[in-house]
Amino acid sequence: MDSLRIEATEDSPFVNLDFAANKLLISGESRPENASKFYAPVLKWIGDMEALLPNQKETSSFVFKLDYFNSISAKYIMDIILVLKKYIDKGYKVNIEWHYDKRDDDMLDAGKEYADAAAIKFDFIEF
Repeated sequence: MDSLRIEATEDSPFVNLDFAANKLLISGESRPENASKFYAPVLKWIGDMEALLPNQKETSSFVFKLDYFNSISAKYIMDIILVLKKYIDKGYKVNIEWHYDKRDDDMLDAGKEYADAAAIKFDFIEF
């Protein structure tokens, strides 16, 4: 499976989805003008990732390291989390890391709300 790399812009986050290297990352600011167009390839890639999970040797960690996201991005972030939850529920080794600035209580709270809404465990990592 090819990796998916999308460079950050002023309005959209950096995305690096590379299953072979176990680098699954979305970072930066997420407020793209057309969120559905931006997140469509990300969601497709994550959906296609299931074919690789039965043969995985180590836990795949999906890292969210967002500085800011708008309300429409919030919906797509939840969509990603729900796909990952499906994999976790099937017994695949998938971990979600929610990185947040130690001065940003709102970002920490957002991660906790996602974890509660999806009923899955997140690893919260402050930087």
